[in-house]
Amino acid sequence: MGSVKRKSLEEGPSTSTPPPNKQQKDNNADKRLTGTNDEADAGIACVHDVSYPDNYIAVPRRSNVEEDSKPAKEFPFTLDPFQSEAINCLNAGESVMVSAHTSAGKTVVASYAIAMSLRNKQRVIYTSPIKALSNQKYREFKEEFSDVGLMTGDVTIEPNASCLVMTTEIWRSMQYKGSEVTREVAWVIFDEVHYMRDRERGVVWEESIVMAPKNARFVFLSATVPNAKEFADWVAKVHQQPCHIVYTDYRPTPLQHYLFPTGGDGLYLVVDEKGKFREDSFQKALNALVPTNDGDKKKDNGKWQKGLVNGRAGEDSDIFKMVKMIIQRQYDPVIIFSFSKRECEFLAMQMAKMDLNEDDEKVNTETIFWSAMDMLSDDDKKLPQARLSHLSVSNMLPLLKRGIGVHHSGLLPILKEVIEILFQEGLIKCLFATETFSIGLNMPAKTVVFSNVRKFDGDKFRWLSSGEYIQMSGRAGRRGIDDRGICILMVDERLEPSTAKMMVKGSADCLNRFGFLTLGSSCAAANPFQADRAIPDLERQMKDLQEERDSIHIEEEDSLENYYSLLQQYRNLKKDVRDIIFSPRYCLPFLQPGRLVCVRCTSNDESTLALSIEDHVTWGVIINFQRVKGLSEDDTNKSPEDANYTVDVLTRCAVSKDELLKKTIKIVPLKDAGEPVVVSVPIDSLSSVRLIIAKDLLPLENRENTLKKVSEVLSRFSKQGIPLLDPEEDMKVQSGSYRKAVRRIEALENLFEKHEVAKSPLVEQKLKVLHKKKEITAQIKAIKRSMRSSSALAFKDELKARKRVLRRMGYVTRDDVVELKGKVACEISSADELVLTELMFNGVFKDIKIEEMVSLLSCFVWQEKLQNAQKPREELDMLFTQLQDTARTVAKVQLECKVEIDVEGFVSSFRPDIMEAVYSWSNGSKFYEIMEITQVFEGSLIRAIRRLEEILQQLILAAKSIGEVELEAKFEEAVSKIKRDIVFAASLYL
Repeated sequence: MGSVKRKSLEEGPSTSTPPPNKQQKDNNADKRLTGTNDEADAGIACVHDVSYPDNYIAVPRRSNVEEDSKPAKEFPFTLDPFQSEAINCLNAGESVMVSAHTSAGKTVVASYAIAMSLRNKQRVIYTSPIKALSNQKYREFKEEFSDVGLMTGDVTIEPNASCLVMTTEIWRSMQYKGSEVTREVAWVIFDEVHYMRDRERGVVWEESIVMAPKNARFVFLSATVPNAKEFADWVAKVHQQPCHIVYTDYRPTPLQHYLFPTGGDGLYLVVDEKGKFREDSFQKALNALVPTNDGDKKKDNGKWQKGLVNGRAGEDSDIFKMVKMIIQRQYDPVIIFSFSKRECEFLAMQMAKMDLNEDDEKVNTETIFWSAMDMLSDDDKKLPQARLSHLSVSNMLPLLKRGIGVHHSGLLPILKEVIEILFQEGLIKCLFATETFSIGLNMPAKTVVFSNVRKFDGDKFRWLSSGEYIQMSGRAGRRGIDDRGICILMVDERLEPSTAKMMVKGSADCLNRFGFLTLGSSCAAANPFQADRAIPDLERQMKDLQEERDSIHIEEEDSLENYYSLLQQYRNLKKDVRDIIFSPRYCLPFLQPGRLVCVRCTSNDESTLALSIEDHVTWGVIINFQRVKGLSEDDTNKSPEDANYTVDVLTRCAVSKDELLKKTIKIVPLKDAGEPVVVSVPIDSLSSVRLIIAKDLLPLENRENTLKKVSEVLSRFSKQGIPLLDPEEDMKVQSGSYRKAVRRIEALENLFEKHEVAKSPLVEQKLKVLHKKKEITAQIKAIKRSMRSSSALAFKDELKARKRVLRRMGYVTRDDVVELKGKVACEISSADELVLTELMFNGVFKDIKIEEMVSLLSCFVWQEKLQNAQKPREELDMLFTQLQDTARTVAKVQLECKVEIDVEGFVSSFRPDIMEAVYSWSNGSKFYEIMEITQVFEGSLIRAIRRLEEILQQLILAAKSIGEVELEAKFEEAVSKIKRDIVFAASLYL
């Protein structure tokens, strides 16, 4: 790709620059042009880059704004440099990616693109990741431009308008079907394009971009991503057109980041508004942590609830103290992020004695609330009496009147929208929200609080990434209102300092393209953007390594290979023995403070394969050990002896710092120069000797004295060696695997004594050379794997495998002509098309009642795991078993055709948890009645039924495409049965 690097934004308006020749590219590769000193200091300047496709010849052109002498849209405020530069790209008629912080003003660029399209009588598409954001943007653009339509899965308004707002899924679907609209589109705006890195939905963005009309131009709006250039390179290559990147770290309202220690009573500023990290304040915050006892916390459905201190809630909770302090310091409005819907509601209920609204605000809140709720039927207003366990409709009102709100995906959609409106109107001062509130919705607050630093990502509980922290913390600070935004991270004793630093000072997450391969709408994962560009470099690396490997000649190589192999076996057996001895059940009783232990020295030479490791170990003394529980809920049931553990050992270390002041600690022999440092390390062996050590080891003198005692013990036992604990006699290791491994080690040691290579001169050096040769061979194999998995080759292999699946199952002929089954599968994009098509062609849908059919289809849209889900009735359970059998058959065919798939994982992805609820709903039950028979959140069930309606609409088109009139009518009747009342209530934004 050609690129012109980092144009200064202060040089005035610019037009597209032709790509430089190769020499210019090389010379410009590392240039960085910045703005004036004042603006650079202020952080306002941004980076402008541009990617060109290979062999692209640019034709210099004058921008439209120069031709017309008047911009398409004028703004009542001075544009920031990044906004001006992006608009210049639009005026030049070229695509642009705008990467900037949340609330920086990216929507200005989108507004200009719409105004420009309407002025030029061109059609423009605006896509967003979620329906709620599409509804909001429709309302916003409708007020400004008038000629605006909306298309989501729920509603279609003015589909022939010049500007169409839609979800990205709808845009992809239109392209699949070859809609007439796609041929008329001049500009496509992709809002929140960083959603492309989402493993579940990233395919939608990639396919939408790849299939977009070749004459279209693009506006990509994204949060800050470090690899925006790679994304632009990919767009330029796919569409053979220039793609500009306008990137800025500028934040209109600077942020201050604070820590709030568990059990503490104050805030600690750790990153100031200039981005400076305050190490001293950070350490003070960690020192102020009050250790909590997990056993004292209340537990609900297997998850620890936040907001409790010593088992007490309400005014004694951390969260109450936090909010009270924020209100007293006038840091409101505040958004408190939590990563659990139940926890959001639980924390909000801790505010029972807090009232943040005046009387007139209470009146306004109630007026707005009931104006919205009047849309509901009387039956739907009975909902709260049925579900007092969840915040819903009228039992939410007392909370809202006190200025406290809750926002998560489990709420009724109409309730979420009311809360958004109340927050925008300043009637909610404290909002408890899940992560989804930070995406797209333009609702900043003065303060953002993170109630937790862990989240469940669908697989495991993990620390919050720096990118996620940046996205959510970006809600802090209202432009033009606050001089700074405040971010508060609530931390507990389990948070490592390095993890906390990574969150508050880390960079945004990279925007990866997962390389989903489209076949109908089947897809498979491949590699990121850079795979395509990396192949030439990989080939050069492989050639160099092959030459290096071939230049290495070793005498008696075959015999040495045999000896090397035996050494590897020996080391592996030693490791197996060590793992058994140091498993918690045998080891924990002997990890008392003061016990001497043998630990491995930090070595720069990893190729050492000698039998003896005496030169590579040293001694230390145990200070402490800690059990480390797993983060998953299942681990809470483990017995203590099965828990993992870490051991803190005092030993001699060499401590150094690099240019970036990053500290490196290496364990060295006791006699070497270094410092006495306590480190968490694995142990090589346990001594039977214990020392009496000082209680306080913070003073350097105490640590030095302790290591002197260790050295004295070593001297005393210098002849016979320090006595070790015997695994079987002392530690009571009773394991068949242990005894078997020990016998094999003894046998190998006998072999070593007799081996011809053992007596060979310079055997150590020869082994190192052989080890180096093997390392090079392993690197060559790794490069070959990388090349095989690069986009083109991975796609080729995946394409062959998936074509085999489609041919074997009768979806296409050997000549790739689409059969009847294939026509059906092509119409389905909201669920697994192969399983649905198989069910249709097996006659399953024809032979069952409509209510049963809808109930069965619910298994395709429900992914949440419920702990005590109601088991469906017998006839529904039989249908579910039939679905599982079909899914297993489809998965096995894919596996046989060499598509990578976990068969049982695929089968278990279809869940029966809401079959009974959906059956009752399609049978005419009221919504409050079906909520009595299920434990799911109201909003989650509504979202599932709406997705169900999308699938039914696709099945109607599928049945129509193959002339199945009877099935088509059945699917249409199913839609009429479920599309009613509160589930499909209109959005307040429309």
